[in-house]
Amino acid sequence: MLHVHDNLQRRKVPFEPREPGRVSMYVCGPTVYDTPHVGHARREVVFDVMRRYLAHAGFEVTYVANITDIDDKIIGRAAEEGRTEPDVAAEFTDVYYREMDRLGIARPDLSPRATEFVEGMIATITELFQHDAAYVIEGKGVYFDTSAADEYGQLVGRSRDELAEGAGQRVEIEEGKRSPLDFALWKSAKPGEPSWPTPWGNGRPGWHTECVAMSLSILGDGFDIHGGGDDLVFPHHENELAQADASGHRFARYWLHNGMVNVDGEKMSKSLGNFTTLAELLDHHAPRAVRLLMLQTHYRRTMEIGHDALVAAAEGLKRLDSMHRRLAAAGLDVAAAPLDADAVARFDAAMDDDFSTPAAVEVVFGLVRRANQALDVDDDITAGSAGHTALQLADVLGLAAGASTASAGEADGIAASIGLRNQARAARDFAEADRIRDELAERGIILEDTADGTTWHRA
Repeated sequence: MLHVHDNLQRRKVPFEPREPGRVSMYVCGPTVYDTPHVGHARREVVFDVMRRYLAHAGFEVTYVANITDIDDKIIGRAAEEGRTEPDVAAEFTDVYYREMDRLGIARPDLSPRATEFVEGMIATITELFQHDAAYVIEGKGVYFDTSAADEYGQLVGRSRDELAEGAGQRVEIEEGKRSPLDFALWKSAKPGEPSWPTPWGNGRPGWHTECVAMSLSILGDGFDIHGGGDDLVFPHHENELAQADASGHRFARYWLHNGMVNVDGEKMSKSLGNFTTLAELLDHHAPRAVRLLMLQTHYRRTMEIGHDALVAAAEGLKRLDSMHRRLAAAGLDVAAAPLDADAVARFDAAMDDDFSTPAAVEVVFGLVRRANQALDVDDDITAGSAGHTALQLADVLGLAAGASTASAGEADGIAASIGLRNQARAARDFAEADRIRDELAERGIILEDTADGTTWHRA
């Protein structure tokens, strides 16, 4: 049975979904004002693998990840560049998805934009007024009264007084607020900024309200999993939970948060100058290697990322891909081979233990070693079973061997080049054969000459 670490309960608990056989997930997505960074990539990999495993375990999964397309940073960039906010948001939404596609992240089932749910946000705020949990500050907007949330601080695990002492760090100190912990539900319109009409005047929604309205509107009360980075626990997720509780709604059943990323031993941040964009990382390292490295650290722990670790991850994937090619070259019908039931059970046990991907990865590469050893001694039965199981479980982790395949047209072109190289070799024109090999290598295509002919794979 699957157990997860619920941050609200602060312990590992059995996972019991709202509806048997179905799982509803809401993960906080990006604010689209800039290019995604490595921290975004880790969050996406973590919850993508959870989603994949839940499907592998037999659940029907509904995965929702929002896009925040109205925010101070979007407004600021639009003003700085003389553009509209929708234009900025559209550009960086496309950039975000492009980079996540490179990383092999499956698209969400639903990707709600904040601007599409403004009516739902107004309805949420109206409910909060009905429960005496909201108030107006003239000229500023509508604020949530945190005193109306009896258990405010429960998610972050700190008392109201402790949180108030830290005001000014993670929460803004503003004149007119009843408490420094109170936060904006609706911001009054400023000249030149996007705004919508409400009973409290024109303005735009506060960030914390957006996710409450979107998650409950789409998934309903008591949806199963709310996810995000652990930097969102306070104030964002705490404030979401407070609004839901104060308005009488059952919010998420389980709260899961991934740890942060250190780059070469230092916490990733713009101020430290190591704020690596995902595009830069994926331009220099294979996306699957990035993914594997992230899975080698448990999702709740801070992870280290650096050149040497990425190279080591790439070497591990070469072993997986080499096994895949060897199985094909041996002519084995791997898909027809029986799965190794013991290995699948160990993989599932690892993932059922709060998605322990490091242990699951070990199972996969243990199978790779076993398949290669069996191929060395022509043990086709063992090779087929171990290889089939390794390939299937690697796919659950998003590490499918041969994932970087070519289109039909590119594959035909590569095959034609290999044919010309074979002709050159047969004519003992080794200079021409080397030229073709080197030309393919420059395109990232590596040739391997085997007893069964020439095969190719991505660098």
